Amino acid sequence: MKTKRLSSLVSLLALVVLVLALTGTTTTTTRTQSEQAQKTRLCQGERTWSWPSASSLRLSPFTLASAAETETETETEAKGETFTFQAEVSRLLDIIINSLYSNKDIFLRELISNASDALDKIRLLSLKKVSSLDTGKDLEVRITFDKEKKVLSIRDTGIGMTKDDLMSNLGTIAKSGTSAFIDTVAKGGDMNLIGQFGVGFYSAFLAADKVQVVSKHNDDPKQHVWESTADGNFAIYEDADAEGDAKLDRGTQINLFIKEEAEEYLDQNVLGKLVSQYSQFINYPIYLLEEEEKEIEVEAEEEDDEDEDDDELDLGDDEEEDEDEGADVEETLEKSGKQRMTMDLDDGPKMVKKTIKEDVWKRKNSAKAVWLRTPSEVEQDEYDEFFKVIAKGHYQGVDPSAMAKTHFKAEGDVEFRSILFIPDSKPGDLAQGPGSAHSVKSKIKLYVRRVFISDSFDDLLPNYLSFIFGIVDSDTLPLNVNRESLQHHGSLKTIKKKLIRKALDMMKKLADEDKPSNKDEEDEEESEGEEKRTDVKDLKYPKFYKEYGSFLKMGVIEDQPNRIRLSKLLRFKTSHDDYSGDDGEMTDFDSYVKRMKEGQKKIFYLIGSSLEEGKSSPFV
Repeated sequence: MKTKRLSSLVSLLALVVLVLALTGTTTTTTRTQSEQAQKTRLCQGERTWSWPSASSLRLSPFTLASAAETETETETEAKGETFTFQAEVSRLLDIIINSLYSNKDIFLRELISNASDALDKIRLLSLKKVSSLDTGKDLEVRITFDKEKKVLSIRDTGIGMTKDDLMSNLGTIAKSGTSAFIDTVAKGGDMNLIGQFGVGFYSAFLAADKVQVVSKHNDDPKQHVWESTADGNFAIYEDADAEGDAKLDRGTQINLFIKEEAEEYLDQNVLGKLVSQYSQFINYPIYLLEEEEKEIEVEAEEEDDEDEDDDELDLGDDEEEDEDEGADVEETLEKSGKQRMTMDLDDGPKMVKKTIKEDVWKRKNSAKAVWLRTPSEVEQDEYDEFFKVIAKGHYQGVDPSAMAKTHFKAEGDVEFRSILFIPDSKPGDLAQGPGSAHSVKSKIKLYVRRVFISDSFDDLLPNYLSFIFGIVDSDTLPLNVNRESLQHHGSLKTIKKKLIRKALDMMKKLADEDKPSNKDEEDEEESEGEEKRTDVKDLKYPKFYKEYGSFLKMGVIEDQPNRIRLSKLLRFKTSHDDYSGDDGEMTDFDSYVKRMKEGQKKIFYLIGSSLEEGKSSPFV
């Protein structure tokens, strides 16, 4: 009996030893793999994010661990804590994940906007506490993607979040806005409204089936990770394994594990276009890691020594060739007294061109938000460049330019800044005249706190002003006002009214500039007489009216509140002696009334296809 027990004990001890040996082997293997992964910056079995140095000549993308894609719930719980979303947030995520909205681009707008807000917060904090920027003075956003892992990463050097911040901001939102948004979408509202209710972060699940948020705050010595697959739960744990470049000094990195149906956001061209669109005028630099081809010169492979010897010029008595020292060759030539052509001198190794691919950071928001400055601080060249930016895509093969502009700040119940332009020529979509204005896209871009919202708000300007380009940026509007709510939004109605008034004032100023003062007109008549009409082609308003006169006539019919203002901008051919020829200056209503004979109570007009036809009419 004792023998059997002893035998069983020995077997048990042997089994324990075997298990320990296997564990040690596994641990050693894992350690070796981890070290190798750290070298390649693709860690297996741990989360690692690599932040490239801004001063590096060739910057590498930050990466994350593939282990996060396969880890089980038990492993996650072992690293941190698992929590349950609030009921409202769970409902919100269900709506987002199961939505059929085709415009998923808004997730990128929301995340870039959040990053910009985080940078604003640390910048404002640094005004009171300078040491806040000791953990990093560069305020920027960097975006990279990995097609193989299907991961899109957005990283900022903003204020960051503590563990408690991650809990309160990303899991247990106690805002009525969440319920309001859910009710709005449930009634058929646009998903584009998401940012208006303060829940824009969750739009990430439009394109991703899993989201990780890595964050580091100055007040928290530890770096934490929040992650969720939108299954009703989320986990928060300390990212203790982060080392070197993988460790955030301050800020937040969001890693999106892109859905199969949203892989277009891993395309360099698509992503670059969207990032530029939504970040064009944000104050902080936004970079996208792009792959580009570069042509370099490399040393060609050396030929066999025998072939080189055959091609060498015989320089005399067993002289040893020295390819690195051309001076030795010259010295030998002098001693031998022989002449040698320059082409025979050793110019170094033969070079050939080779095309390589490399990753480079490219800034996507280099345009300046000139509307934030006062008009007196902006040079005309800056206005010209700004117009080219916002008019890009509307003119094919032509460098667009503007004949007039107005730059202003509106104050009152609604505050906003704006710049409006009248282009020298009609854009391509209006080539058919005002009749096509009802179906063309708006040319006014709406921004809220420098974050692009939309350029499809057709109601910001009426159809007859659809040729005007411009930008509107408001700090008082709620983020992401959509088209469906536009008709009921009092602030936007106020903006529309002010934009129309400023546009008409711009046209009136253009017309008044062409009218000489009474004194100048008298002096010009004395010196040049009738020749004062020969420079009409150099006047701006006749050129403007030739391009857009038909639009103003449509405005007189459609815009009753501004009918009188518009009528003063209309111009007509006249039979008066001071106006002659098809290229002659046209008259306006005020000038006609001043020339009316005593007792004349009516305006006489004649319809014709040309001035000649009108003059030859028997009624004249």
